[in-house]
Amino acid sequence: MKPVIEFCSGNMHHGTDRLMNALEQDDRYEVIEYGCLGNCGECYLSPFAMVDGEIISAESVEQLETALQEGIIRKAAQREALDKLIDDL
Repeated sequence: MKPVIEFCSGNMHHGTDRLMNALEQDDRYEVIEYGCLGNCGECYLSPFAMVDGEIISAESVEQLETALQEGIIRKAAQREALDKLIDDL
């Protein structure tokens, strides 16, 4: 299952549009842009996106890219642990 990375169009003034466009070119991800993700305070203050429903934010777009990769790895590990738990039942 591909990780779902969601971006808010209202957050593009931080430069997240460049990151979103780059990630859209990568077949490993499902990238979605919404008009609003309902996280207006975060949207105003800093670059952010969501990875499989988890908000990931950073002080810069470059830091956000790193944080998103870490979030993707963390979410994959969580899914794997949950799948193993279910298989063990």
